[in-house]
Formats: sequence, C-alpha cells, structure tokens
Amino acid sequence: MDKTLAVNYTKQAKQKLIELGADLVGVAETEPLQALKTDPPNLLDSFSRALSMAVQLPAAVFEMIADQPTPIYDSVYQTANRILDEIAFKTAKRLQNDGFRSLPIPASQVLDMQNWYAAISHKAVARMAGLGWQGKNLLLITPKYGSRVRLVTVLTDAPLIIDGPVKNRCGNCMMCRDACPAGAIKGLNTENHYKNRNEALYFDKCAAKLDTEFAQLPKISAQICGICIKVCPFGRKFGKRSDGFAS
Repeated sequence: MDKTLAVNYTKQAKQKLIELGADLVGVAETEPLQALKTDPPNLLDSFSRALSMAVQLPAAVFEMIADQPTPIYDSVYQTANRILDEIAFKTAKRLQNDGFRSLPIPASQVLDMQNWYAAISHKAVARMAGLGWQGKNLLLITPKYGSRVRLVTVLTDAPLIIDGPVKNRCGNCMMCRDACPAGAIKGLNTENHYKNRNEALYFDKCAAKLDTEFAQLPKISAQICGICIKVCPFGRKFGKRSDGFAS
C-alpha cells in the first residue's frame, strides 16, 4: 500500500473506531515496544503496528471518591473494560476482513497475578501511540481526560501511519504523590518513560493497598483506587462536546 493510500486508510480506520465508541485512537510502531515484557514473549513478532484506544470515564465518578474506591467506580471500571473489549474485537474483525492479521488484547486481563503483568502494557502502547504521557503515578495521562480513561490494544500488520509520543507535561506537580493513600508515588518525573515501575513507585506499597485492603471492601471486585486519578489537574475540567445529546 503506497503512502497516500495508507494515510487515507488510517484516517478511515480511526474514524470507524470513534464511531464504535473510542474517545481517543493512536497508532504505535511495534519495534520500539519489543523491549516490553509480553506474554507470550513473541507476542509482537507477527505485528508491525499497535492500535491504542481509550474511552473516557465519567468525571463525576471520581469526584465521589474520598479516601477509597466506591462501588460505583468499580462498576464503571468494569463497564469500560467490557466496552473496550468489544471495540477491540470489532476492530480486529474489520482489519481481518480487509486482509490484515489482527489480534485484540483484553483491556484488563492480568496473566501474572503475583507480579501484576498482562499480555502487554496498554499504557506503554498508548504512550508510543501519542495518546498521552507517563505520569508520576505511572498511569497514562492524556491532555484532555487526564488518567480518567481505560485502554485497550489491537495488534495488526495493517500499514497504518504511526503517531509519535507527546511531551510529558507533569512538570513540578506533586498532587498525585501527596494524595496517594499508600505513600507509593515517589514524585520523580521522566522525560520519556520510566525504566521500570519501581523507578516511579514503591510498587509493593501500591499493590498491597489495592490487593489486601481496597479489593476486600464490600462490592469492590477489582484492584482499584482512583485517588491519584481524581486529584490530577488534567481531566478535572470538562465541558460540552459536539457529539453529545444536543449535537
């Protein structure tokens, strides 16, 4: 496929994904992602591109969080994952129908429960696809929605035009570090990405808080918190959009 056709195909593909329900869509090249831990280790070998998609979570959900996750946040979290899995499934089928190998990676499937690893890091893919940057809380931060998003990935060999990483905009802000109930965020900034998660976090503190305390709360079925997401300045302001009920 020549460059012009690839550009048009990429635009059409992204528009279809928005129509399917994605709020943000980006394309990453898989070669720089080969350094990531994946399961299986050869996961990326047959794919040259990774489509990253995000759905925004309702902002008001986070305003209800005080010092622990709420049952409503848990339900919204699970719903977003189901929506993303459906988008990824339909995307993979559409790309396959166009003649391209495609593999949807589940939105929130932990394969290694002891070390908290999935098939691939959706956050790392999203960063390379230009959806946002890696914040001090180790989460992806998008300019428009902050970390109030959930992510999913589709691997493909379709000749999509890649997007590039965006500049880290956390600066000297320490709001997530100061708000973390586990004291797990070190507050160290990074220009691109952290070498490993322990460079940014006392990861064991975060994992213990989520797994042994928050996940044991009534009507909480996932390892979630939401506090550092709530306090992040990015995503706290939201206004009217052209695709709402009044459009």
